[in-house]
Amino acid sequence: MRYSQLFIPTLRQPPADAEAVSHKLLVRAGFVRQLAAGLYIFLPLGWKVMEKINNIIREEMNRIGAQELSMPVLHPAEVWQQTGRWDEIGDEMFRLKDRKGSDMCLGMTHEEIMTWLASKEIRSYKELPQTWYQIQTKLRDEARPKSGILRTREFTMKDSYSFDADEEALQKSYDLHIEAYNRIFDRCGLDFIIVDSDPGMMGGAMAHEYMAPSEAGEDEVALCTKCGFAANLELAGSVPLPSEDKEEALEEIETPEKRTVEEVSSFLKLKAMNFMKSLLVMTDGGPVLALVRGDQKLHEHKLQKIVGTLRHATKDEIKDTLGVEAGFIGPMGHDIRIVADEVLQKGCYVSGANKPHYHARGIKAGREFAAEWADIHFAQEGDGCPGCKEPLHIKKVIEIGNIFKLGTKYSAPLNAVYLDESGKEKPMIMGSYGIGPARIAAAAVEQNNDDNGIKWPKNIAPFDVAILPLNVKHDASIELAERIYGELRDKGVDVLMDDRDERAGIKFKDADLIGIPIHIIIGERNLKEDLVEIKDRSTGDADKIRSGDAVGSVLRSFSK
Repeated sequence: MRYSQLFIPTLRQPPADAEAVSHKLLVRAGFVRQLAAGLYIFLPLGWKVMEKINNIIREEMNRIGAQELSMPVLHPAEVWQQTGRWDEIGDEMFRLKDRKGSDMCLGMTHEEIMTWLASKEIRSYKELPQTWYQIQTKLRDEARPKSGILRTREFTMKDSYSFDADEEALQKSYDLHIEAYNRIFDRCGLDFIIVDSDPGMMGGAMAHEYMAPSEAGEDEVALCTKCGFAANLELAGSVPLPSEDKEEALEEIETPEKRTVEEVSSFLKLKAMNFMKSLLVMTDGGPVLALVRGDQKLHEHKLQKIVGTLRHATKDEIKDTLGVEAGFIGPMGHDIRIVADEVLQKGCYVSGANKPHYHARGIKAGREFAAEWADIHFAQEGDGCPGCKEPLHIKKVIEIGNIFKLGTKYSAPLNAVYLDESGKEKPMIMGSYGIGPARIAAAAVEQNNDDNGIKWPKNIAPFDVAILPLNVKHDASIELAERIYGELRDKGVDVLMDDRDERAGIKFKDADLIGIPIHIIIGERNLKEDLVEIKDRSTGDADKIRSGDAVGSVLRSFSK
């Protein structure tokens, strides 16, 4: 393509509200434009990147025997009601009524629809296994869309679904997807890690996530460099630094207007790990007092698995339930359920004294209070690995893909059954596997950029090569540019010819900003010696070579 014929609206400055590097650069380089909160238009360059990513995904999914189809975005409520998710999913789902008054929704995922199809079409074990996939629009009413195309309300997703006869066959489908995903992300040029994750609203027995390390990520993972442990913080266990196992008598201390761990620890000149946080939560089964060490954060999701749906109590509820003001709660003397983090089983701690402006020190489990013990803390930097006890590292990451063993969560309620060899009816065993193409693009930018712009990995760059004739009015320059342009295109190379009558500096800046991997720079001064300059955008390295060797040099660089 010729630059003069393309729509590439580059900008000098990023959007004022942009925080993520990928958001700033994709807007500045003319890849995307925002229509409204969480709604983005992919401009020609952006769509070329998406198509290259989608083609890689298709090739690798087809390679494992998956078959592509396309499902509707608009879904009838009945299918979602059969699995119970119509009521389980909250405001994230876009809901509407058709002109007949029937409840409908916009698909945020397609487990129900794929399973519905399988229930109608698959009858015998002879038709299994099946793996179907699509690259389709999804819609979720995100409460806080942010970070450009990383967190949107409308997005494209590759979702595939496996249907197997038993758990052993499901494991084979699961392993095939792992192989395919590894190849997809490798080909897209991403640095990624696979972590254990919580199935969440998807359900099922097992799940893993593919994560791309990036400071723009909204997820965090715990990693052990020694044994390879890797888990999303929503699931990760850890071994906290041990508490000081000392004996102290219970003693009340006046702490006027000091409520938080930070305030009281500063006042008493003690470390946060010497404190115990007493947090009241409300559940369907009644109030629960949750206890974590002062240097830890309560992991609400872990606690929820123990006590059910919860929310933090209001100040009035704390007063009514415990008879004490917020900020001065202690674990002693309450006739309610108490769930405490396991690390609190040893040591003596400071916590509220259950009366205003007083805390108590010397609080000891088994002496001042009894509790149910569980891991209810977030893993944090420096905690011990749950496997080998070596220190954990916490990294911010972008989720780029996920895989789930669903089992019969959807096949049972939707009656997706098959007849086995003995003629007995059994539910199909399912897996679900997702990839976010736009997240791949954003993660690639996050991981590959510099002060001048994007440095696209070769396989997903909008163009393979940019040809930059610095003076389009110089006959020899434009003649050579046209010859190289034609030869590369004949070899299947995706080329952008910057045929604009612009200053050399503008051409250099735009080529770097857009991030095309290889630049062929044709200048009058070099041409006097029959030379052109080949620049590698990723490394910044540039070599001068004979003009006749330019095409061969580029082709060799892509074969490496």
